[in-house]
Amino acid sequence: MAEIAEDGGGGHGKGGKKRAKKQSTRIDMTPMVDLAFLLLTFFVLTSTFSKPKSMELSLPADPPPGSPPPPEVKNGVTFLLTKDDRIFYYVGQFYTAGNEKGMPPTELKETNFGPDGLHKLLMEQNKWANDEIKKLEAQVKSKTLADTTFKRLAMEATADKNAITVLVKTDDQATYKNAIDMLDELKICNVGKRVLGVEMMASEYTLLQEKIK
Repeated sequence: MAEIAEDGGGGHGKGGKKRAKKQSTRIDMTPMVDLAFLLLTFFVLTSTFSKPKSMELSLPADPPPGSPPPPEVKNGVTFLLTKDDRIFYYVGQFYTAGNEKGMPPTELKETNFGPDGLHKLLMEQNKWANDEIKKLEAQVKSKTLADTTFKRLAMEATADKNAITVLVKTDDQATYKNAIDMLDELKICNVGKRVLGVEMMASEYTLLQEKIK
């Protein structure tokens, strides 16, 4: 608000002329400050702050001494990450040449981070879980299934024995970016059983080095 302060004056100058009154303007900034604080409070209360996003990750614990060997990976895919953004993988259990079970030795296959590479491979390997989630999404769309129930059933589908288990192993030349890209793709392809941090076996490392020569 502005106020106009009038100077006293009003006296007569020389020659009997009446002197004009002097006026000064003063602006009161208090309402402006109050409005600024009200607007600031409004924007703070209505703003949406970015929430930290996390991803569930399974890190295996070191087995106690004398424990039996881990069970075979029957429905799983193991990825080996190395330098130059290269990805090698094999399906199922790893077998060395001349193993006791007489199984053929494992051969590494190579893929890439492109849509026709890693994404296509994971969608094919995890087809059962993806089909189950599509059925649930159709029920949500038809409003026969609640969102909360959908989330629970989707998590159960990705954890089912028919869904794949993915193990991600890296050598000393792999980058953090490749590991993050791998985890992002696993999330997109609805792979619920994913394990990172497993140490690469000596036989896997030897076979990998032969591939990247």
